[in-house]
Order: sequence, then C-alpha cells, then structure tokens
Amino acid sequence: MKKPPKKKLTKEEKNHRFYMRAHRVLAGIFRFLLRLRPQGRENVPAEGGFLICANHVAFCDVVSIAAVLPRQVRYLAKAELFRVPLLGRLITTLGACKLDRGGGDVAAIKKTIALAAGGELVAIFPQGHRYGGKNPADTPIKNGAGMIALRAGCPVIPVCLKMKKQRYALFRRVEVIFGQPIPHEELVSEGLSGSEAYRAASEKIFEEICALGGFVPTAPVEGGKS
Repeated sequence: MKKPPKKKLTKEEKNHRFYMRAHRVLAGIFRFLLRLRPQGRENVPAEGGFLICANHVAFCDVVSIAAVLPRQVRYLAKAELFRVPLLGRLITTLGACKLDRGGGDVAAIKKTIALAAGGELVAIFPQGHRYGGKNPADTPIKNGAGMIALRAGCPVIPVCLKMKKQRYALFRRVEVIFGQPIPHEELVSEGLSGSEAYRAASEKIFEEICALGGFVPTAPVEGGKS
C-alpha cells in the first residue's frame, strides 16, 4: 500500500518550524549570555491570541522576550532591516512583519492585528523607539499600541524589561517581568473614540508596564504622549 502524500506546508508553517528549531538551539545561549530572569511567565497562556507590550531598551528586547517563552513571538521590524543582506531573509523567516515607520504602514498594522486576532502572540513597543539608559516612565509613548490592542480585540500582556542602568551588557542580569493580561474591556474608554481612545489605551498599557518594574516619573516627559 502506498503511503499518502505528505501535506505540503505553507510558507507560514515552514517559517514556524524553522523558528521553533532555532529557538531550541539558541534560546538557552541567549538566556545565559544576557542572564535573563523571567518572572510571571505563567501569565502567558500556552495558546490564544495576545499582544505583548513592553518597554523598549534595545534591539535585544525581542530576543529577551522570545528566549524565555516557549511560544513563537511575532513582531514588527522597521523596513530598513529587511534590506540588509541575509538579515532581512532571516527575520522574515523568524516571523517579523515589515513596518515603514515613517509612513505609518497600514498594511503592517493590519497584519499585526490579524495575527493577534487569529491566535498569535505578537510583541509591540508602546514607545515606538528605543530608549536605552533612560527611565521608561520618563519617555514618550505612541498611540499605535493602543490602536492595535483595541482593534485586535484581544488581551494585552504587559512586560517590563529591567536591568542595571537600563542598558544591555553581557552577563548583566535582565529581568523579564510578565504581568497579568489586561482584558480588552479594560482598555476601552467610554466617551472616547479615534486617537483619544488609542492614546488612553496606550497610557493604560504603559502604566502597567512601568509599575511592573517599579518605574515612576522623575521628570516631565519629553514631547508629551503622542
């Protein structure tokens, strides 16, 4: 009797397999080199669509979060990275979504919303930019995280990345603190719509992130919250 033909994998399925293989090989190395210390990891469900929102210190943030979780983490990456030889192909295979930050990439945002709504774990950064060496509570945030959270209709898991001087260094301890999921309903503000609703949701999310690490404002936020 002939064996039934193997099911042909989609590109997404192939990329997922590659990600999980790479994770098994590399995650332990990154946990060792960066001294990653996860807390509250039980707050991340084994399945279902969620947004992970974290403070942004450096490019290593994505690695720090992914290395301590058994699930694949999808994320947005700036379009410039996809034009770098080999790197662009690698991060595409690892599940990154291209974002044109200067142009407010609608397609990338829609893809992110679809991924979260479809059961994926998607990481985004409310600050929009990296702020190494700074108290996150003193930095401005964008409305994008709130907009994606409200439109995706899924819970948000706040994550605080905390380390000495808020800068990465080899063998310098990094705390990756996962908070309890914020239900979608708690991000909806009655009487607000559009950009005001997105801003309020982003502020709620980022307050939870800062609270996890014990960060409080020490100076007026530059440029306010936009």
